[in-house]
Amino acid sequence: MSVYVLDRSGRALMPCSEKRASKLLAAGRARVHRVQPFVIRLVDRTHDECTLQPLRLKLDPGSKTTGIAVVRDIEAIDAGTGEVDRGAAVVNLTEIIHRGRQISEALTARSQMRRRRRGNLRYRTPRFLNRGGDKAGWLAPSLRHRIDTTMAWVARLQRLAPITAISSELVRFDIQALQNPEVSGTEYQQGTLFGYELREYLLEKWGRQCAYCDIKDVPLQIEHIVARMRGGSNRASNLTLACAFCNQKKGARSIEEFLAKDSKRLARILVQAKRPLKDAAAVNATRWALSTALKTFCLPVELSSGGRTKFNRSMLGIPKTHALDAACVGQVDAISDWVRPTLVVKCTGRGSYQRTRLDQFGFPRGYLMRSKRVHGFGTGDMVVADVPKGLKAGKHAGRVAVRATGSFNIKTLRDGVSSVVQGINHKHCRVVQRNDGYGYFFNRAEFTGREHARHKASDASHPALDLPALKGEVSRAF
Repeated sequence: MSVYVLDRSGRALMPCSEKRASKLLAAGRARVHRVQPFVIRLVDRTHDECTLQPLRLKLDPGSKTTGIAVVRDIEAIDAGTGEVDRGAAVVNLTEIIHRGRQISEALTARSQMRRRRRGNLRYRTPRFLNRGGDKAGWLAPSLRHRIDTTMAWVARLQRLAPITAISSELVRFDIQALQNPEVSGTEYQQGTLFGYELREYLLEKWGRQCAYCDIKDVPLQIEHIVARMRGGSNRASNLTLACAFCNQKKGARSIEEFLAKDSKRLARILVQAKRPLKDAAAVNATRWALSTALKTFCLPVELSSGGRTKFNRSMLGIPKTHALDAACVGQVDAISDWVRPTLVVKCTGRGSYQRTRLDQFGFPRGYLMRSKRVHGFGTGDMVVADVPKGLKAGKHAGRVAVRATGSFNIKTLRDGVSSVVQGINHKHCRVVQRNDGYGYFFNRAEFTGREHARHKASDASHPALDLPALKGEVSRAF
């Protein structure tokens, strides 16, 4: 992957390759500015001495994961038609895993705990429905989190790279085309994107697997739950996905007859068919707020639909990932250099404001430390511990969990195996990077032609420290 580069004044320059960054560090021309994402700072160059190329930041907003791709715009004129072909060379890929679900559950738990404690105060006037109306543009905290996190990373990448334009999906699914596919007279339904909105919606709704046999990683066909010859329509609520074998086996029979021996699957399919896609609703609820927020960066903003993204990905033969979906957002005729690892950023937060634990009834139980830092260290900081002797002698790099006694735990990742080293004295620890509320790990996918084998990152819930494949000064930075 590319390495972000800053000049000696901290202004963004063009990203470089890992090999070039390693040579600059070994020659003493650069310093390690940040570990995750990896950034170097030149000591002998300024912004005015370098030539910059236009970079575009592309976003694929999602309910659980948002894909980000930094690409270099390439324009070429077709000699035959004279038209301008717009291409993109991928520079870096990033995926942000949101914690909207955790925020919603935490708010629900806090509300329940407070209700239980206040229930004992019978003399107190009930306090509910006594607040003013919601302000215009108000969003639930779980939805606001998605926008705030995305905007924070757009601002961060703008400081690390010379971003000149932004492309983003405005809406993931075209609700009108899904609810009323028989409508005629509209150009967008009869163009090259015809049907892509519906296919992408069904893939998300049914988990990209056959509804009748649960098989995955095979070509799936759109199947009518109630056959057309029995009066079934083309609405999304009457459509599902099936493999070729199950689709032919079912034919025009009713689903009750086809699944007569599997009543549980029949009930699940009928319920799922009528159930709206919650993730699509969350994305559609925040689409305008995100697009409005992106315009505050005073950069050209290109808005596109999810159907266009799927069309580009299918025509260019690019695998399905959130980051690669971001690279396919907007108008693009060709994409190069997309075979590269993806930096996965997991939103973990910076801890809790609670200084006590709660029992099952919602009452305080015990106390926590008043300060979140011990001897200058905080839980979640990336540290390196150099233990000179004893059972734990050696170097340990990872995230630290502090204790009031000064004896810390370090979570490390070696050879893909996560482990916890306990009882490391704070005197042996050195901070590499402060906890910024995110966990980092690389999803190093392997590509063979158009096949995309996903590599599951180990310990995704609390990832350990992982560095780019740089040698020399980078390895000694720990």
